[in-house]
Amino acid sequence: MAGHIISVIGGKGGLGKSQVAANLAFAYAIEGKVKTLLLDFDQKASGDQDFITGMKGKKNLKELADFKGAIDPNSILQFANMNQNVFYIGMPNETAASNSIEVEALGRTLKAVTNIYPVTIIDAGNELTPLAIKALEFSTLILVVCTPDILALNQTKRLYSDLVTMMFPKDMIQFVVNQAQQGHPVTNDVIAKTIGKPVFSAIPKDDQNCILALNQKKPVMLVAKSSPFAKGIIDTVRRLNEKNVLKTLERLTKPTDAGAKKEEPKNADGSTVKNGKSPWTELKSRIHKALVEEMDLKKADDNDPKAQIILKEQTKKVVVDLLGKEDTKGILNSRDDMNQIVKEILDEALGLGPLEDLLRDKTVSEVMVVGPYKIYYEQGGKIKLSDVVFTNDRQVLNVIERIVAPIGRRIDEKTPYVDARLKDGSRVHAIIPPSSIDGCTITIRKFPEKRLTYKDLVKYGSMTENMADFLRIAVEAHRNIIVSGGTGSGKTTLINVLGGFIQSNERIITCEDSAELNFPQEHIVRLETRPPSLEGDGAIDIRCLVKQTLRMRPDRIVVGECRGGETLDMLQAMGTGHDGSMTTVHSNNPRECIGRLETLVQYAGTSISPRAIKEMIANAVHMIIQQSRLDDGSRRVMYITEIGGMQGDTVILQDIFLFIQKEIDKNGKILGEFQATGFIPKFIEVLERKGYNVPRGIFSNRPPQAAPATPVPPTPSAAAPATPGAKPAGTSTAPAAAGAAGGAKPPVKK
Repeated sequence: MAGHIISVIGGKGGLGKSQVAANLAFAYAIEGKVKTLLLDFDQKASGDQDFITGMKGKKNLKELADFKGAIDPNSILQFANMNQNVFYIGMPNETAASNSIEVEALGRTLKAVTNIYPVTIIDAGNELTPLAIKALEFSTLILVVCTPDILALNQTKRLYSDLVTMMFPKDMIQFVVNQAQQGHPVTNDVIAKTIGKPVFSAIPKDDQNCILALNQKKPVMLVAKSSPFAKGIIDTVRRLNEKNVLKTLERLTKPTDAGAKKEEPKNADGSTVKNGKSPWTELKSRIHKALVEEMDLKKADDNDPKAQIILKEQTKKVVVDLLGKEDTKGILNSRDDMNQIVKEILDEALGLGPLEDLLRDKTVSEVMVVGPYKIYYEQGGKIKLSDVVFTNDRQVLNVIERIVAPIGRRIDEKTPYVDARLKDGSRVHAIIPPSSIDGCTITIRKFPEKRLTYKDLVKYGSMTENMADFLRIAVEAHRNIIVSGGTGSGKTTLINVLGGFIQSNERIITCEDSAELNFPQEHIVRLETRPPSLEGDGAIDIRCLVKQTLRMRPDRIVVGECRGGETLDMLQAMGTGHDGSMTTVHSNNPRECIGRLETLVQYAGTSISPRAIKEMIANAVHMIIQQSRLDDGSRRVMYITEIGGMQGDTVILQDIFLFIQKEIDKNGKILGEFQATGFIPKFIEVLERKGYNVPRGIFSNRPPQAAPATPVPPTPSAAAPATPGAKPAGTSTAPAAAGAAGGAKPPVKK
């Protein structure tokens, strides 16, 4: 490199950084008798250098960045204005123009100007903007301007820490104290001790000559060369020349382009290193081990955000110091690499490691960890393999323990599985060896930050406006509802939406294994199960909680999921005065849901006959909503079905709404439509007799639903043979035309 670039930067505004940069350029040109280029990269103070130097460039930096030709001694003259051997190109005065400068284009320009000018001075501003960082990447020396002021010193220290974190060598960063005063309590020694690095030079406070120069729109070097300020600038230049600082610093390894892609580590045979055994991973392991020995990572209160921020900053500083003691050559080749490894170490030490980015990504709905080196995630309904991995299996176990500890859960060889939740309510299940053969396994079901409403489900195509209106009526009418569906079908999301329809003056009590339900009402009592203690006692299961709710004066009981004997208690509550209760069950369709409920009741260990169980279900449950996840990843309400009592030994089911799949397009997306069968539920007439005005139009196929070409065929009764596409046996008949047209309840055979 023929020439050198010196970037002048400040930790905050008001330090005189721009005036130092301008006068430094003139000092080099006058004292050193060399051609000097002055560039204004300060986007936040566009036009300040025009005022300080009294020079107006022929063209500005935006035009220079847009220039497509080669930068040579002749072509650059069409952009630069010259005075006293200083060539100046300024920033556009318009903020929009300065913010739209192409950073990479100016990077190519900086590489070229070092072959034209022996010295280039850049006013890099007070913030580490992409443009300022690009200037620093091409610089030989970074001059950080500070003043003997406590606040300025604090911001300067922060800036220095950021620069070191970005892998800029400490020797490359030098400090210049502007407005230095004899007898000031903040001496150069105080500044050096605070920052952790000696002050390179000091420029005396000289308000009179600095203001005089600004009024004349000229640098102090031209207005009052013998002034204290000018002498301080000249002394800085002489020190740089006498100590050959620029020659020495040009041999330092500086960060490469932030956009440079980090190469994958290779084995001796040239193959890519696998299973986390790369030098990158080994470096992370060493730093993490040293970090644990260096400081207590658990001393901050998890519920205190301020304490967490302080702990993170302290940990970051220790990590950077530890990395500074390591031989990172060939591993950390750029500033981007340094930032990435610091982030990964902090995530593993204080957060959930490589899961942090996936959990922050709002498009990711589920995260699945299979051992330390395989992390899958669901995005857009499709499962994908992540590029990130854990350092080792111990790190996965650390993450599990960090999740379960705040909520009083535990996981060990005696109890190698656990259900838990994150702070945002996301559901977590973890299982560890010996039960999990391939290492620790984590499954995280994320929930959106913003609580979904029925409008969101309509927008996503999970249901129609008419279906949503009907469900609102059903919830307000205190219908007992079962939400049925498979794993990941959206049952919890749907029951959250249904809970939003409950009147605000009602007392709601929820029972869950791990609290996930998030209703908007104020009067909610949330109950959660508890695993047994180390001694094996003290466990509280869902069935116990459901029994407790009956003594708590509930208007509504909502059980997150029925999967055992609590189903009997839930059905008894539904049938004995707690109308409007809701729960979810794992099953594939409404008919299977009835069979599933029968089986779960038997888990209670009571000798109830199958017919008595069916009668209990028929009397207690009013509606079943079937939610399914289709092959294309979309989630739809497939059936809204009313239970209409018993017909012999069969529970009568009548569909009210259903989803008809038509075809699959070339992109694999399932196409279909929601249809109303025309059946009018029994409770609608009861509501109307009470004075409610229920629009019958929601039970007809009108826009936004497309009307079928032919009437929907009646579903067969228990005695009728099943036909393709018809409801499973045991469903009563209900002609669609009769319900839609006449508005009367179709006869149901008893």
